[in-house]
Order: sequence, then structure tokens, then C-alpha cells
Amino acid sequence: MFQDLKPHLADLQKRLIIIALTLLVMFFVAFSNYEPILEWILEPVKSVLPKGSQMIAIELGETFFTAVLVSFFAAFFASLPVIFWQLWLFLAPGLYSNEKKIIVPFVIGATFMFAMGAMFSYYIVVPLGFAFLVEFGSAVVSVTPSIGAYVSFFIKIVFGFGIAFELPVITFFLAVIGVVNDQMLKDFFRYAIVVIFIVAALLTPPDVVSQLLMAAPLIILYGVSIIIARIFNPAHKQEEHTEEDEA
Repeated sequence: MFQDLKPHLADLQKRLIIIALTLLVMFFVAFSNYEPILEWILEPVKSVLPKGSQMIAIELGETFFTAVLVSFFAAFFASLPVIFWQLWLFLAPGLYSNEKKIIVPFVIGATFMFAMGAMFSYYIVVPLGFAFLVEFGSAVVSVTPSIGAYVSFFIKIVFGFGIAFELPVITFFLAVIGVVNDQMLKDFFRYAIVVIFIVAALLTPPDVVSQLLMAAPLIILYGVSIIIARIFNPAHKQEEHTEEDEA
């Protein structure tokens, strides 16, 4: 049994090495230019801070470690096409020839949807969420957020939305290989709503507005996923062809 797994483990090692090298190269590129990236990340919270407030570094090495975190964040974003490509190449040997043809839509779609989720969180969720948090209690306390804490929280939210927006892409892949269909997703819908709101509560600031801003698009994306599963599931296509032949 172990002998059967050796080729797969060797292939997995190869894919991980390629991903790691890509991330490493992109990290050094990003680290040498981290300041504009950090400024871009700080922009949403700076726009909602009270007049006279500014970001601070509480610990001695906080600025340096924040720069490292920002660089890894940028490196991951820049490496997304390579990551999804290598993931697909690892899965491809277990697929049929017609299923392997969707590699380009999968890589482009997965990269695009992750970017869409990240941009949605950056331009809508983060400003509104932090505006609420900054304004809450600002009459009695002076708001001086830590740069390290903010960046960590920012990256958590952006990654959360990026991953959440992959739902239609994952559904597309699972539908093509016949694992899910639209009826299965419809039957699971009521449970999906509960899961979506739990995920939204875990990944967003502790206010209702931010949670709804994450839950609402996820519910819409789930509906889109049902349509995708209906269109691309091969069993559904066969049923349509059978009905046409009988008619």
C-alpha cells in the first residue's frame, strides 16, 4: 500500500516545492517594496480614525514583524495562479481526460474569485467594520490602534472573504466530476445558512453590519453555486439528452 502512495507523495512534494519557491521569490520582491503595500493596507482604518489619532507600534520589533507579515500576504496574492495551477496538476492524474480540460477555467476562476472576495472585504467590509469599532466608545477613550494587531486582523478578514468567495469555483469542480448536483445543494440550503452565519461571526469584527456584509454575498454565491451545479453536472446533462431523445 505504501508503495502505491509513493508516486503520489513524490508528486505532492514536487508541487509543494514549486509553491514554496514561488512564495519565497515573491516574498523577497514584496519585502523590498513593503512600504507602499503597508500604506495600502492601512488606508481603510486611517480613513475612519478620529482627527489626531494615528497607528502606533507597541512592541520594539512590531514594525519589522508587520513588514514580514505584509510581505507574506503580498507574496501569497502574487503566487495565487501558481498555487492553483500546482493544486490542479496534483489532482489531475485522478481525473478523466474531459475533466482535465477545465484546468484553465479552474485556475483563472479560482484566482479571480479570491481577488473578488479580497477586494469586497477591502473596499466595503473593512471600512464599515472598523468605522463601527472606532466610533464605538470614542467619546470616552482615545483610539490609537496597534499596527501589528490591525494588520493581523485585516489579513484574517481578507483571507476569510477570499476563501469564502471560492464557493462557486469549488462547486464547479465538484459538479464537473459528478460529486455534487443542484438537488444536493438545494437540500442542504437550510444548513448552509447556519454555517454561513457562523463563519461570518468568526471571520468578521463583532458587529452585526460586518457579519451581514459577509453572510449576504455568501448566500448569493450559494445560490449561484446551485445554478453552476445544475449546468455542469454530467448526470444532469445526460438526463437532458435522454429526455430530448425520448421526445
